[in-house]
Amino acid sequence: MNTQLFTPDEMALYERDGFLIVEDLFDAQEVDIMRRVAKNDQSIEQQALQRNDGEGGITKLRLWNEAGDDLYGLVARSRRVVDRMEQMLGGEVYYYHSKMNFKEPYTGGAWAWHQDYGYWYNNGCLFPYMGSCLISIDPATRENGCLQVLRGSHHLGRVDHGKVGDQTGADPERVAEAVKRLELVYCVTQPGAGVFFHCNLLHRSDQNTSPHPRWSYICCYNAARNNPYKESKHPCYHPLAKVPDESLKDWGNRQLAPS
Repeated sequence: MNTQLFTPDEMALYERDGFLIVEDLFDAQEVDIMRRVAKNDQSIEQQALQRNDGEGGITKLRLWNEAGDDLYGLVARSRRVVDRMEQMLGGEVYYYHSKMNFKEPYTGGAWAWHQDYGYWYNNGCLFPYMGSCLISIDPATRENGCLQVLRGSHHLGRVDHGKVGDQTGADPERVAEAVKRLELVYCVTQPGAGVFFHCNLLHRSDQNTSPHPRWSYICCYNAARNNPYKESKHPCYHPLAKVPDESLKDWGNRQLAPS
């Protein structure tokens, strides 16, 4: 379990690259709790949103707009995630939403190149003072459609977005030019790793062409000082009640203990 905050050198890399990978953000026991609960949670599949990826595949995700006292809320409110996000965004943050992205073997769809701020902008967030943390629940490989990013692409500013299949994707012409100039990074990670990234970082993923699933849980945050000027499907500012890093294991010991 990696509970240390970012060092000044790491923050300098974040400013340059737009993302940071933290190995062992959650340890093996914590990942086991996440995996067991999420993959036995029937509501994940029942309430999943499905999107045509424009490449013949289907993407699936389950969204939350509240961070409560269940597994998903405790992860999103854990200090090791929130405190780092506050470093990245330069002050108090609040929970914007979270989502479980699940790519099943051979069928999991791709995500088109996009910036999260490409559509959060339309929710009334004036400034790109927003970010996300993607937590790997399964191993993420090139074969099962790991996250891909363009290093430093957050410096492009917000790119226009439009429809790609049923998804919202960045302007293909601008992306094509960015791909020529910026390094493409495949975020190959082990379970428990966290990828922290800026809301203007261009990112995508391929379809899962492997026999192995790729589940990931993505927690998204907005700076308190960037409270949206209008209501949308995601919440406006409300104080985020952080929880100690031990909370996930404590919850798992209670909920998953043999009866």
